[in-house]
Amino acid sequence: MNVIYNSDNYYVVEYSPQHGFELVDKQTQRGAFFQGDTANRFAQSLRDVVGEDSVSMDRVDEFLGGFDDWINQPVLCH
Repeated sequence: MNVIYNSDNYYVVEYSPQHGFELVDKQTQRGAFFQGDTANRFAQSLRDVVGEDSVSMDRVDEFLGGFDDWINQPVLCH
């Protein structure tokens, strides 16, 4: 498990052994898990946004906000 992004609104965790990414919306306390081809596309898109000139956390949060329809699993602590 490797936290690759953490802001006031979102965090993204990479799970290398499962070849997956978890995206959590901190405000709604909901998340999504991407694996396989979807995880590859998500990771590449995130790298593209982070690689933009003068990228800011607001820009990354805006990008992650585009996944709000996918973020539908409640976050449970155990």
